[in-house]
Amino acid sequence: MDENMKVNECAEDEEEKWVHDSSHDYKGRIPLRASTGAWKASLFIIATEFSERLSYFGLAVNLIMYLTKVLHQDLKTAAKSCNYWSGVTAMMPLLGGFVADAYLGRFSTVIASAIIYIMGLLLLTMSRVVPGLKPRDAGSANGVHEVVFFLAMYLVSVGTGGHKPSLESFGADQFDDDHPKERKKKMSFFNWWCFGLCCGLLLGVTVIVYIQDHVGWAVADIILTAVMVSTTAIIWIGRPLYRYRKPMGSPLTPMMQVIVAAFVKKKLPYPLESDQLYHEVPKSAKNQGSRILLHTKKLRFLDKAAIIEDDDVSKANPWRISAVTKVEEVKLIINMIPIWMTTLPFGICVAQSSTFFVKQSTTLNRTLAGDFMIPPASVYGFAAISLIVSISIYDRLLVPFLRRLTGNERGIDILQRIGIGMIFSVVTMIVAALVERRRLGIVSSSPAGNSLSMSVFWLAPQYVIIAMGDCFTLVGLQEYFYDQVPDSMRSLGIAFYLSVLGASSFLSSLLITVVDHVTERGGRSWFGKDLKSSRLDYFYWLLAGITAGNLFIYSFIARRYSYKNVTKTTTVAVADCYQVTMP
Repeated sequence: MDENMKVNECAEDEEEKWVHDSSHDYKGRIPLRASTGAWKASLFIIATEFSERLSYFGLAVNLIMYLTKVLHQDLKTAAKSCNYWSGVTAMMPLLGGFVADAYLGRFSTVIASAIIYIMGLLLLTMSRVVPGLKPRDAGSANGVHEVVFFLAMYLVSVGTGGHKPSLESFGADQFDDDHPKERKKKMSFFNWWCFGLCCGLLLGVTVIVYIQDHVGWAVADIILTAVMVSTTAIIWIGRPLYRYRKPMGSPLTPMMQVIVAAFVKKKLPYPLESDQLYHEVPKSAKNQGSRILLHTKKLRFLDKAAIIEDDDVSKANPWRISAVTKVEEVKLIINMIPIWMTTLPFGICVAQSSTFFVKQSTTLNRTLAGDFMIPPASVYGFAAISLIVSISIYDRLLVPFLRRLTGNERGIDILQRIGIGMIFSVVTMIVAALVERRRLGIVSSSPAGNSLSMSVFWLAPQYVIIAMGDCFTLVGLQEYFYDQVPDSMRSLGIAFYLSVLGASSFLSSLLITVVDHVTERGGRSWFGKDLKSSRLDYFYWLLAGITAGNLFIYSFIARRYSYKNVTKTTTVAVADCYQVTMP
């Protein structure tokens, strides 16, 4: 009995001292818990995210103003250009996340993509200061400038594609899922990650936008480049504090092996019990530390890949037989598809906040005090401030209360959190439609034919409400896609979340094109050459209806969703407390 107690005490000591979750320190050793990971490492990573979001939003939120004022695009073309760029920027992480998980590793991908990002910022600066590349002061845009400008912007997109999914998943990797205290800290990590993101967003849409409008675009670009270079150096300096994970090869190959094996055995009957399936732990899971998944009864046709036939196990052909864990990983990805699709309407609503909402602000009274005028893109600051406040309240007040109320570690389930945010998006579009209707009423009754008698603060409610929705849905989506993908696809998981916003931007452009075509045939397009001749209020009502209808579909799917079910890998300590084995 005393010997067993001693072994248990040694096991607890080893568990507390070392991190046995397949990660390693910067010298390739098992990490010490006290000197690596957790918040001490994540603060470097969140600071880097702050810098990247400062640069991104400093460019993105004022893009529609640059396209209309400098490149002289009309409203409809400028909105499409913004949505295309936003869409590509948000879809590129699918490639970046794949490269990080399969080949380079997350930290190396962050550094490589940061260099590409800085190259884009440098080229953008050159397009505004080099005489032959500078835009013309008036009239049509300089064709060379336009080419270099968009090349630079899409270089930023490529840089974001590797930076965003790798950095966020690398930050979450700093917390051990099998350690109770660190697991709770990881749940807070996504909230505080978004907090740092919003701080960068806030400075980007206020300070940087003000410099763009009142000092010069080139000066703003120089500042953004300097900040990005500085924080890239900072994350490099923090290397001794991080926990790293080795890339595990292409995640697509095991998925294809499961599908092929299931197809080959499609005529075999289903086994009566799950213990008749092939449960052996894959070597990759043993070596890389992936957690073992329990069998589920959904998508049973894939279970045939794990049916044991004669000589299947001895031949160990992965194209003929797959372990249950590999089958369950494929099920996880398939189960995510309906969730991904039903979050797209929310993303379409979010896309309006950086395009039409900003353009609306140009027609309103933006005078704050004396002669100071709020830059149009700075109205996005309403959302940033609201999101910072919402996240702080959610993490510090609401989650502890909900934990006591529900007994759930997260307070509420991830999909419940996402669904609550969708309700806010419906309310946002309704409020936006009512505000735009009022603005158009003022325009029609004004002798000058404008809405300058209406304060820009009328736009604040719709920004505040969509920010509250972001606190629930966007942060929830980050946690959902990171947590529910297979362990070998964590960067791709974050990329799936970002692809929601990217696909939504493309869908927003498509929806604008379709609505413009249909309403123009009816006599008058909802999207004129300017806001005075447009009917954005009708468009907002349409989005409110689409999002409300989608909410019912999402609720139906979410209620039937099964979360990932894992068995924990245990650490066994022997009596001398120094040798540790992993099963």
